[in-house]
Amino acid sequence: MVTSVVLFTRDLRLHDHPPLRAALGRSAAVVPLFVRDRAVDAAGFAAPNRLALLADCLRDLDAGLRDRGGRLVVRSGDLVAQVCAVAGEADADEVHMAADVSAYAHRREEHLRSALGARGCRLHVHDAVTTVLAPGAVTPAASDHFAVFTPFFRRWSERSVREPLAAPRSVRVPDGVTSGPLPSRDGLTGLSPGLPAGGERAARKRLTAWLRTGIAGYADHHDDLAADATSRLSPDLHLGALSPVELVHRARRAEGPGPQAFVRQLAWRDFHHQVLAARPHASAADYRTRHDRWRTGADAEEDVAAWKEGRTGYPVVDAAMRQLRHEGWMHNRGRLLVASFLTKTLYVDWRVGARHFLELLADGDVANNQLNWQWAAGTGTDTRPHRVLNPTAQARRFDPDGTYVRRWVPELAGLEGRAVHEPWRLPGTRRSAYGACPDPIVDLAEGLERFRRARGHD
Repeated sequence: MVTSVVLFTRDLRLHDHPPLRAALGRSAAVVPLFVRDRAVDAAGFAAPNRLALLADCLRDLDAGLRDRGGRLVVRSGDLVAQVCAVAGEADADEVHMAADVSAYAHRREEHLRSALGARGCRLHVHDAVTTVLAPGAVTPAASDHFAVFTPFFRRWSERSVREPLAAPRSVRVPDGVTSGPLPSRDGLTGLSPGLPAGGERAARKRLTAWLRTGIAGYADHHDDLAADATSRLSPDLHLGALSPVELVHRARRAEGPGPQAFVRQLAWRDFHHQVLAARPHASAADYRTRHDRWRTGADAEEDVAAWKEGRTGYPVVDAAMRQLRHEGWMHNRGRLLVASFLTKTLYVDWRVGARHFLELLADGDVANNQLNWQWAAGTGTDTRPHRVLNPTAQARRFDPDGTYVRRWVPELAGLEGRAVHEPWRLPGTRRSAYGACPDPIVDLAEGLERFRRARGHD
């Protein structure tokens, strides 16, 4: 029997963990390891909200391992150097980890394989840990990835999904491997006040509640802003506190249009991961360039500031941006609205919006965040790249009585019904009563004309 290191990255759970189960099946002892990677911090991904959830996840993972006779080893610094050091301390023969899709993840795997190989230690990388199917598991005949979701989903749905693995009953960690302290959210500044608790146990409680009371109505209500009828499991999926494989199996057992619609959203997540795996540059560059000359300068900066602070004068946009700041999360329909508004109505580079989202989102995943932003900007995989979402029309459709807006823009709480979506249209005396609500920073018709002209569709 050998000794193994299991490197946890974005798979911070014990249930359905193929690297851990493979290591336990081959090894007399296993070192569960997490490295706080300096390169991730240097790249700007160490946002306070995600650091808080990461700390929760690591503490919960350590507690779960201790319940099974083990413990989590935590190190900080250069990931390759720290993994090699731990492998040396444990006299490990192999390292197990989950596959990932970003350009950095590819480089990390390459460097780690080389460094471990020089020490006579093997690296095993496991697919379908952070996604349902491995990127590249389904491909079209003439390409290495699908660029359109519908044919991808058709093929994806035809593939069998591996069975989820039970959490291990026991984990034995060898003596002599030192660990740094577990991180804590205590002392972190800049956290969203409404940020939930992280960790596998909290995530599994959310999943149980969702399957019991939420998923059945998902098809009918997932776009309803006020109903808040989405699963809110995206942060748990991002850090791997929940397995997407397990979610697909449990949703399919539930049956009906709600579970089917939910599984479709999990397929969207896989779709974006397979795009980024094939085209890593899409995290920072246009997947399909439209040769945009995005607005810059003082006027654009003022508009961006108003957008970030939720004071554009379009109540549904401002409500969504305030929800993001307060909760570290935003309703999916709100994400589409605010992204379209920034990139098409204000004609500001999608990277500005993507960066702001990553500063606040608890579920700030590179594949999903960047490629959803590109979809909204028309530089990604959207088959209608020049569509523009009208925030007022969208508000009437998805927040018909204004409940969502009044929840997050309390200065408009006195307005009833649909009037809350267009306060600038109130007659003079009534409009003055809502002076705290700014006038729109852009006329929608003017913004649309500017965008069409820039894209050559005027």
